[in-house]
Amino acid sequence: MLSAELFGKALESAPDAIVIVDEAGRVVFANRQVSALFGYERGEIVGESVDRLLPERFRDKHAGHRRRYGESARMRPMGVNLELYALRKDSTELPVEISLSPIQDGERLLVAAAIRDVSERKRIQTEVIHAREAADRANQAKSRFLATASHDLRQPLQSLALLNGSLQSLVRDPTALEAISQQTLAINAMSRLLNALLDISKLESGAIRPDPVDFRVAALFEEMRREFANLASSKGLELRVDPAPQYVHSDPSLIGQILRNLISNAIKYTRQGSVELHSILRGSMVQIEVVDTGIGIPADQLPYICEEFFQVGVASNTTRDGYGLGLSIVQRIVSLLDLRMSVRSEPGRGSTFAIDLPLGRGEDAARSAGSEAPTPIAPRTHSARVLLVDDDLGVRNATAMFLKVEGYEVLAASSLAEAMQRLSQTPQIDLVVSDYHLNPGETGVQVIAAARELRGPQLPAILVTGDTSTSVRELQVDACTRVACKPIQPTEFVALIRALLKEG
Repeated sequence: MLSAELFGKALESAPDAIVIVDEAGRVVFANRQVSALFGYERGEIVGESVDRLLPERFRDKHAGHRRRYGESARMRPMGVNLELYALRKDSTELPVEISLSPIQDGERLLVAAAIRDVSERKRIQTEVIHAREAADRANQAKSRFLATASHDLRQPLQSLALLNGSLQSLVRDPTALEAISQQTLAINAMSRLLNALLDISKLESGAIRPDPVDFRVAALFEEMRREFANLASSKGLELRVDPAPQYVHSDPSLIGQILRNLISNAIKYTRQGSVELHSILRGSMVQIEVVDTGIGIPADQLPYICEEFFQVGVASNTTRDGYGLGLSIVQRIVSLLDLRMSVRSEPGRGSTFAIDLPLGRGEDAARSAGSEAPTPIAPRTHSARVLLVDDDLGVRNATAMFLKVEGYEVLAASSLAEAMQRLSQTPQIDLVVSDYHLNPGETGVQVIAAARELRGPQLPAILVTGDTSTSVRELQVDACTRVACKPIQPTEFVALIRALLKEG
């Protein structure tokens, strides 16, 4: 057994403040750390009630705690799940952790209490909490900014898309139609890129939810071929695309975004040779590969290629072609879809990026890739009258022109008040098309409600928005109302109008 002298030395050298208390609550021993922690000389605390070390608000309950501990004494922490505080000689308080251990001294039971100052830990916890709250506020501010930026940036795209749709209906020259077709592809690509950039934070936060369906790989490959053939040709490269007979099960829109980034990068970093798009059946999986004969990636740079703003072989102080976001977006989407991406590369010989997709059934989802070439919209002549409300002059004019080309009569307004003025002057309207956000502080929901008060509750309406915030995504609408996200494609816009008006 340890001698009393050795036992006392062990207590004195302990890193925590230790007091030994008898059944009456008097301190019979205090090590030197008690003096350091509480500011008392040893003689000031030994023989005194241990309550001296407690804030006054805890003292009434402490006697009961001591009694219950004496009835079932065992080694344990004190005040589990409670905030414990001790009182220094100078009347300042400090947060503590206390561990209790029973000591049998002949017939009497003593309790050793090891007291540890946790002020630094509490300070760090508080800083972490404050940092988390600041990060949450920053995320909320970022979300508000992205919602606003999303709306503002989609406005000119909406105008471009509708003006392009008007040209499709008006132009008959084959060469001009081919130019318009290429322009359509460019507008669509611009729209997809904008959506990807605006959605990076949503990919990180989990706000984007995949919508997996079975779709045909060939349809998506054909869209990639049409979109990138001219770009590859302009660099003297051959773009080779497999027939790809398989069906896969995933989100076709997000897979399309992955391939666009991979193919764009392959063309960018290939000076001569080819870029190839393959699909390979491997058991229950389909591996899609983007293969190039480009500059390749050194082995020591492979771990960094998916980091934001990283570009292979581009020094930080040189002019950049792009911003190095493509593979960062790809990596986020791959993680979101729970897929596997692999990279093989050899400097000077090229790279292969591969993603593995689960095999799907032979059911081609019509919405899988939007791969069919845009079909010119046949003009229609009828008497349907549309109330168009949009506070953006460019979008309003482009939408009005498109609707007129389609044969609709248009009443255009920039605000709720102006819309009501148009309605008061016109005995009949068949449809309301309104932007969601109108200045100042008005919404398309108010326009639709006011129009229905005058023209009946079944008046069809389309609410057009570029806002991607949660409040808009979860907007509740009735059976006579549709929500369309900017930029809405002309074919989709016409189909939506005709469905609401029950036309052919």
